[in-house]
Amino acid sequence: MDVHGRIREILAETIREELAPDQQQLSTEDLIKALRRRGIIDDVMKELNFVTDSVDQELPSSPKQPVCFTDRHSTLLKKTNIDPTRRYLYLQVLGGKAFLEHLQEPEPLPGQVCSTFTLCLHFRNQRFRSKPVPCACEPDFHDGFLLEVHRESLGDGTRMADSTTMLSISDPVHMVLIKTDIFGETTLVASYFLEWRSVLGSENGMTSLTVELMGVGTESKVSVGILNIKLEMYPPLNQTLSQEVVNTQLALERQKTAEKERLFLVYAKQWWREYLQIRPSHNSRLVKIFAQDENGINRPVCSYIKPLRAGRLLDTPRQAARFVNVLGYERAPVIGGGGKQEQWCTLLAFLCRNKGDCEDHANLLCSLLLGYGLEAFVCVGTKAKGVPHAWVMTCGTDGTITFWESLTGHRYIHKPANPDESPVAEQPKPLYPYRTIGCVFNHQMFLGNCQPSDSVEICVFDLNDESKWKPMSEEAIKSVCAPGATTSLPPFPPLCASTIDASVTSNEIEMQLRLLVSEHRKDLGLTTVWEDQLSYLLSPALASYEFERTTSISAGNEEFQDAIRRAVPDGHTFKGFPIHFVYRNARRAFATCLRSPFCEEIICCRGDQVRLAVRVRVFTYPESACAVWIMFACKYRSVL
Repeated sequence: MDVHGRIREILAETIREELAPDQQQLSTEDLIKALRRRGIIDDVMKELNFVTDSVDQELPSSPKQPVCFTDRHSTLLKKTNIDPTRRYLYLQVLGGKAFLEHLQEPEPLPGQVCSTFTLCLHFRNQRFRSKPVPCACEPDFHDGFLLEVHRESLGDGTRMADSTTMLSISDPVHMVLIKTDIFGETTLVASYFLEWRSVLGSENGMTSLTVELMGVGTESKVSVGILNIKLEMYPPLNQTLSQEVVNTQLALERQKTAEKERLFLVYAKQWWREYLQIRPSHNSRLVKIFAQDENGINRPVCSYIKPLRAGRLLDTPRQAARFVNVLGYERAPVIGGGGKQEQWCTLLAFLCRNKGDCEDHANLLCSLLLGYGLEAFVCVGTKAKGVPHAWVMTCGTDGTITFWESLTGHRYIHKPANPDESPVAEQPKPLYPYRTIGCVFNHQMFLGNCQPSDSVEICVFDLNDESKWKPMSEEAIKSVCAPGATTSLPPFPPLCASTIDASVTSNEIEMQLRLLVSEHRKDLGLTTVWEDQLSYLLSPALASYEFERTTSISAGNEEFQDAIRRAVPDGHTFKGFPIHFVYRNARRAFATCLRSPFCEEIICCRGDQVRLAVRVRVFTYPESACAVWIMFACKYRSVL
């Protein structure tokens, strides 16, 4: 364990013993011999576990696995994929302090479930996650992350990055701190962009920092705690830069970014003045040019979108819509009453927390649809009763306009009503819930709606017609929203594969539900007899429901109905109740089910020869998102 300490002691001893007055120098070989004699090298070699992958080549879209070294107590072998031709930044998080909100929390007892902190990192397409640690005033973070620092462009593909190359890499390390409570609910505690390049100017290629994390949303000016961080370059740099050079580079980047942002702000104000002069009523339209992120920083809305490829994790645009729909929905928290707190999250914060507001869902869905080569936009407008809302729209090459509701996964074709037709003419009633639309935007375009009415029903989506949609200059948008345009833009992380085992999780939830149903019936003075075969027969129905949600095609219903008819004898009645959740908490799901009179009727079924069945099927999506389908059923002899 304390191998460094032991090596130091032995070396000191060797030098004392073997360095006779006439000998000036001990060679490295002598020292290694001394270590070998005392068996230290053998011990160290035993401790190192190298696991080689059967597949050596890693797909560029799959995020790098963090490199972790195993210690004696770890039962699981971690991967080490160090490439000796690459340069790495070794980032260690060595504990936290002053998390004052947790000052009163008692020490968790061994085995007791407690709230935990998890740190999520993203750097240049690599994602990492720390081990969860109990929430405390001084949380015991002890994690190391090996981040690869590498330039793919300019013929640098094979060269190891030197200090000047690394100085030009302006991507920060994005760190997101998540708190998970005892019920598995997540909250975003802090989001921080770490400027790592100070290590390039430190003498021995090593530097220690204390990072103050600020809160999110309305608390973005309040400190939530401090992390101790140590940065180290590996292999060590041959030449380090002077601190002055590093500081000058960072100052220049900041200055350049500030200037670009200032010019864009001047342009946006000018655009807005022109937009208002078209019609005074435009003042009340939802034309959103800037939005605040979780740190309370105003950023152009176009910077929240970027074509995003899901690699092999999602196959179709509709599957992508289903994935976005199963990520949890939660409005930004507000302390006290008042209006809606606005907070558009950076993608990493949204994915790590696994839930967000409608704007976060719409931005992610739009990015994924752009990745699939569709012409997609986020629409900002209102739903019924004037509630502000964001959704996604795609424009087909044949002019078809499709709305995608990112919170439900539903799709609607937009057929504009003709305002000039006589009022007697039957207008098609729209199926979509949207009432007004103020603007549409994606990563390259921003268009304000300047039609006489902002009603979605009669809106014409000819985005090239400047008399209907006022565009912003694409050059101006590119100057602040194109990747690498400014250093203040958070880089987009890649999606991660699910870490949830669908079969194991399905079984666990099913066993818990059986227990809850049996207890509930026991309280009512009823016995419970489960029929495994009937439970198994419910599987095809659940699979078909999920298939329908993903593809909008219903399949396999006939076989399911036929199997149930065979399993239920004459004179018996069968009742089934399917329900869908996006969380994996069995107790919470059961409480929700009991609120439905249909489901309660099945769970509390009385009669002759009552047999109960329950089937759970968990469908996993990237980022630990889940669709959980549950079906309760019963069969009993009908007694008239």
